[in-house]
Amino acid sequence: MSRRQKIASLYAHTARTYFSGTRSLLPLAVIVFLPLGLLDAAAAEVNVDSLDLDSGIKVAALILAVSLVTATSLIGEVFYSGTVALSLSHPEGEAPPSLREVARRLNYRRLIVLDIVYVLLVIIGLIAFVVPGALVFVYLGLSGPIVELEGRTVRGAFARSFQLVRNSFWVVAAVLIPVELIGDAVAEGLQGLVHSLLGHDFVAVWMAESLSNIVLSPVFAIAAVLLTLDLIAAEGDGEARLEATSPTPAPA
Repeated sequence: MSRRQKIASLYAHTARTYFSGTRSLLPLAVIVFLPLGLLDAAAAEVNVDSLDLDSGIKVAALILAVSLVTATSLIGEVFYSGTVALSLSHPEGEAPPSLREVARRLNYRRLIVLDIVYVLLVIIGLIAFVVPGALVFVYLGLSGPIVELEGRTVRGAFARSFQLVRNSFWVVAAVLIPVELIGDAVAEGLQGLVHSLLGHDFVAVWMAESLSNIVLSPVFAIAAVLLTLDLIAAEGDGEARLEATSPTPAPA
């Protein structure tokens, strides 16, 4: 399979899994992103022009504010991709776990630390220059699923993500970057619709940010899980697999 065919296949598989897994994915997204929407709303309220700063400091503050707003949109995505890895992947012959099982089995501490460190690294990369931030985003973007699929530590998950992505960088980049950018664009439209209905106060911003994350973050998470499983399988370790890929036996 060529690189273009693989990318197209991953997009198609992501879409199928999103629509077939809505019943389990959206409740998970509500649990994760409704509280995190408060952070997004707070970041969106930042107004650098209102600060009494000289021009040089204001430019630096503007760069920092833009980086923070961009990065806060990533908060929760690594954690959520870990929950999706548990929800959608399972050993052959076993039923997928229930929401209660997912909640019980999640490695909360590792995923939370992983999420915070990932966002901080992306912020640093964006402030330094856009390219380092993009490289961090791609090379470490599979760390969430890796924590749950392989039981690795935070450091081990970052190292494993880099290892898996290293030889397939352009495939991973061609999936994760457009998914994130298009998702952000669609989120802007969805948030605009919410604001037109509810206004622009803090609660409305919170609802708009939360709703856009709940609807759109599963796409990134599914893509990350699919990429992780695909790259692990390419190394000959295919124990975990997606429910959506498991054929239903034909009746006798």
